[in-house]
Amino acid sequence: MSSTVVIHTDGACRGNPGPGGWGALLVSGAHRKELSGFEAMTTNNRMELTAALEALRALKTPCQVILWTDSEYLRKGMSEWLPGWKARGWRTAAKAPVKNADIWQALDAESQRHHIDWRWVKGHAGDPGNEAADQLANEAIDRGLKAA
Repeated sequence: MSSTVVIHTDGACRGNPGPGGWGALLVSGAHRKELSGFEAMTTNNRMELTAALEALRALKTPCQVILWTDSEYLRKGMSEWLPGWKARGWRTAAKAPVKNADIWQALDAESQRHHIDWRWVKGHAGDPGNEAADQLANEAIDRGLKAA
């Protein structure tokens, strides 16, 4: 594994479903990278997952990753629920199809390249990394709506 990368991710949605954005801030030593994107019709959960997926995809080599999210859905999904979903053929314990399975499967595949410590942070509570990711997500919505 190469260097340690600290990633802050966030998703935002105006209406749920509605126009959404995702943002990610990646920091490794003196290097800092900001990523963001827009979807015209999506959900907050899909944007939370997409932020993490796109941040991991941006890493060119296997890394030690500390990934901060304000989404317990994302953190618990990756650190607790994923093995059960896979064992049940992408079904929940209640035998319902896993929501957002396409992104979960992509996240599962992408996360195999790295050693990831999934951490939760309270959203909108002044954490600088979370606030930066939130701002990136909301700016992506603003840009997307303006371009539409």
